[in-house]
Amino acid sequence: MGQKANPIGNRLGIIRGWDSMWYSDQKQYGKNLVQDHKIRTYLNARINKGGVSRIVIERTLGKLIITIHTSKPGIIIGKGGQEVDRIKEELKKLTANADVQINIMEIRRPELDAQIVGETIARQIEGRVSFKRAIKMAIATAMRMGAEGIKIKASGRLGGAEIARSEEMKQGRTPLHTYRMDIDYANVYAMTVYGKIGLKVWICKGEVLGKRELNPNITSGSTDRRGGERSEGRGDRRPGGNNRGGNNRGGNNRGGDRAPRQNKD
Repeated sequence: MGQKANPIGNRLGIIRGWDSMWYSDQKQYGKNLVQDHKIRTYLNARINKGGVSRIVIERTLGKLIITIHTSKPGIIIGKGGQEVDRIKEELKKLTANADVQINIMEIRRPELDAQIVGETIARQIEGRVSFKRAIKMAIATAMRMGAEGIKIKASGRLGGAEIARSEEMKQGRTPLHTYRMDIDYANVYAMTVYGKIGLKVWICKGEVLGKRELNPNITSGSTDRRGGERSEGRGDRRPGGNNRGGNNRGGNNRGGDRAPRQNKD
């Protein structure tokens, strides 16, 4: 079951909130749903290099509030806020709503966001970088930033091969059946000259203990996770740093303090 269901939809109402926060009667529901899809499609195409992770849409008392979670807020805001004002006017025409408000929220650690990680790998693949190298670099960066586990699956004509195949790389743990595990998921495409390559990214951020605020505009606090903020230096756990033998081998001298060899002549 866990391999088939979307990890985000599987956790809605448990540790994750909805990206569309509004209530409507049966007559307006379909209209609002189509409008949400148009807004997200438009913004993703309009800000394709803005590092957009998710778009949260709220409707309250005739007011449309759109919150854009991005790793590059400067690109969306523009010089003096001119770009965000232009996007606001374009959304007013798209939705025929005079009262549109846009909020920008910055993602502090984009290395732990599945959507941004997937788009970064996709852009590298489109730039003719080896898919294995791009995926390994993304996995190493995510683990260094404190992820408990990460899994990336690439499918398509990998490396320009004639026959499509799938390859999966992972590190750490990503328990999809455990609902209290905070797992971020994204499905991204890379458009290459030899076809479309699909990328699936799962990132496990830790275990959520206790009740979490389900509002997606409130960033998940470190108090909910076990152990709080994790240390970024997870690479070498030995007390001697780069010296694999500790202090018993005399620094870089692998033989320690050996007696000089005597000449037998």
